[in-house]
Amino acid sequence: MTQAVAAPALHGTGAPSPWLVRWAHLIAPGARVLDVACGQGRHTRWLAERGAHVTAIDRDAAALATMSRLANVTTLAADLEGAPWPLPARSTFDAVIVTNYLHRPLFAPIVASVAPGGVLIYETFAQGNEKYGKPSNPMFLLAPGELLDIAREAGMRVAGFEDVTMPAPRAACVQRLCATRAATPGENPGPAALYEATA
Repeated sequence: MTQAVAAPALHGTGAPSPWLVRWAHLIAPGARVLDVACGQGRHTRWLAERGAHVTAIDRDAAALATMSRLANVTTLAADLEGAPWPLPARSTFDAVIVTNYLHRPLFAPIVASVAPGGVLIYETFAQGNEKYGKPSNPMFLLAPGELLDIAREAGMRVAGFEDVTMPAPRAACVQRLCATRAATPGENPGPAALYEATA
């Protein structure tokens, strides 16, 4: 069974990812949000405090228990890698958030979970990270442009993409994506559809 590897300094209960904060204006108050492999719930908590209704999924029942009584939060304990996708078929959300987690068989259900007019915000480790520490296994490292390809193949509009080496809180190679799904085919999903790429 594969194991997702997270950077402890990036995946705890601390401040939200700057990438999520940057694109959070695309998540309207009252939006239904899916936080995949939420860990200790830093993004679940941050979004719920801002009025989003968050479904937080993780296999760590103890971590989920710390969020079970929070307003606007629904928790779901699930083995995302050793069992079928835990949500009902055709379940969609206004926003889907994934950070510091990579299990390629889940790309399809994750992308399919973005509702028309919704947004996908994804950030995780990329090739080159092996120079700095874990994760170093290629199974957990995105190939160049991999997130970008996933969004384009799904017909989503890329609002922002980065493939960068981050100097802090510890050096790491990451890819970051923000992509939107048109509410109707061919529609421009909104003012955020400014393509940004950093090599």
